[in-house]
Amino acid sequence: MALAEFPAINSARGFSLAETIVATGILATALVASAFLFALSARTNLQAKTTTFATVLAQEKMEQLRGLTWGTDELGLPVSHFTTNLAVDPPTATGAGLTPSPENALADNVANYVDYTDANGATVASIAALYVRRWSIEPLPTNPNNTLVLQVFVFKSASRPDDGADNFIERMPDEARLISVKTRKAP
Repeated sequence: MALAEFPAINSARGFSLAETIVATGILATALVASAFLFALSARTNLQAKTTTFATVLAQEKMEQLRGLTWGTDELGLPVSHFTTNLAVDPPTATGAGLTPSPENALADNVANYVDYTDANGATVASIAALYVRRWSIEPLPTNPNNTLVLQVFVFKSASRPDDGADNFIERMPDEARLISVKTRKAP
């Protein structure tokens, strides 16, 4: 059985200059696109990290608010926690607790409805803050004696002006806003 014969390749030809320039152009375009995607990915990851941390801070404050007493006693009378100050760490007994907040509590830094945290989530003075946490407590209009609407809004301290405008309604990147309802329960 004979092996198939292949014609010998007698061409000693290499790449032409035009082929080399086109290949180099394609390679350069791919490298620039990869660098752009890498930079975009790094920026997006940083933004996601910041948003996630803001969400963790909002959830922490929401848990503090939801942990305050809002129920009824053995006789069915309302029992409410209106004195805890959640704006300091650890909380003290000289605050507003679940007292309804002013209407502008989410738009402005209102005493007893705002605190400031550093990059690790520790409560700090406003001058050293990286994040601002604002919260509001509003009675539900259809059941004001038994149901509260709790809102927590967290943002980077340099990202929003404290101008009292309603610019807090639309969530921006690096921010978190949680809303929950707390209802009185019988014992």
